[in-house]
Amino acid sequence: MAAGEQESREYLRRHRLPELLHRLGALLLFHRPEKPREFLIQALERVKAGRRAEGEYPELMDEANLDAMFCLLDVLGQGHITPAQHR
Repeated sequence: MAAGEQESREYLRRHRLPELLHRLGALLLFHRPEKPREFLIQALERVKAGRRAEGEYPELMDEANLDAMFCLLDVLGQGHITPAQHR
């Protein structure tokens, strides 16, 4: 692998850019905004604020989604799920 390619890979890894781009793409496909560029700018602003602990990091799922998923797994209403269900 060439030195320039290795430096590029390290840069991407250090700044976690593949994860960020994947998350932004997922948010776009989930929300399908009319103005995707504005949506991305707002999402990146929320990322900045979240990293400064001034706001919430943009997530694909909110608490209501997580609660609904948990209820689907906790069919007996026990308030917990097994490790196998978690996997």
